[in-house]
Amino acid sequence: MSSSARLAISIGDPNGIGPEIALKAIAAMPSSEHDRFVLFGPDSVLRRCAEQLNLSWVLEGVRCHEAGAIDPAAAIPGRIDAAAGASAVASATAAIQAAQAGVCDAVIACPHHETAIAKAGITFSGYPSLVARVCGQPAESVFLMLVGGGLRIVHVTLHESVRTALDRLSTDLIVHATHAGILACRQLGLATPRVGMFGINPHASEGQLFGLDDSLMVQPAVAQLRAEGHDVSEPTGADTLLAYRQHDLYVAMFHDQGHIPIKLLAPNAASALSVGGDVVLSSVGHGSAMDIAGKGIASPEALLRTIGLLSSVPSV
Repeated sequence: MSSSARLAISIGDPNGIGPEIALKAIAAMPSSEHDRFVLFGPDSVLRRCAEQLNLSWVLEGVRCHEAGAIDPAAAIPGRIDAAAGASAVASATAAIQAAQAGVCDAVIACPHHETAIAKAGITFSGYPSLVARVCGQPAESVFLMLVGGGLRIVHVTLHESVRTALDRLSTDLIVHATHAGILACRQLGLATPRVGMFGINPHASEGQLFGLDDSLMVQPAVAQLRAEGHDVSEPTGADTLLAYRQHDLYVAMFHDQGHIPIKLLAPNAASALSVGGDVVLSSVGHGSAMDIAGKGIASPEALLRTIGLLSSVPSV
């Protein structure tokens, strides 16, 4: 993907900061690039936000696709509402479908609000699962990779309890997640990434002292990946691997194992790539910030970084 990549931006939860950062990010870019973008979301929300920010001129230079229409009575900045949750999923779905149809090259999804989506009665565990569902792929074929602070971390499991994640972990799932992360690294220009494999338990189980999980699941995954020719470390405690910083890609077994270092090093500035799917999608590595929604003070920095990240991908 080149710097002229056509990008669909879904505005996320219309009651969050998504509409604001989408407009601010495009406004910060040269006007000659505005025709690269298609905004997906409720037209009424975008126009209201643009007027409040004195950015109505931005909407004159970008294409807007009406998606996730919402009753004005439910479109209140900062309000956690089922209608807003449904709107966020609908606008992201429309953007993914547009990428499938070749209308755009990749999708950027602004922040959603998990509680609002749950209130709408929609089963949702993050954008990777949505990409898989819309593209008709198995749910366990698309994974989250966070990029920020000089780190790239792909997650084997994501939005679920640690107990459920432990039950789902398997050698095959670890291999699939690593494959997806390696492919994403190649798309980002790293032909042969060095992979650091986190253990499941502290110290990767300290030679089975803390259990058999690592020897039964992670070690066989490493052996398989090495047999395929990939440069993969032995299962090692996440704290030790991150202290050495000798790898291009890290494989985290759980949500917090991968999120904490990224959020520590790149607070509100990370990109969250859904990798392994038929459509390239990235969201920003922060939430919908309901506490400041509608106040005009949200920073578009993470979204601008995400636009830059996708614009540097040589091929999809």
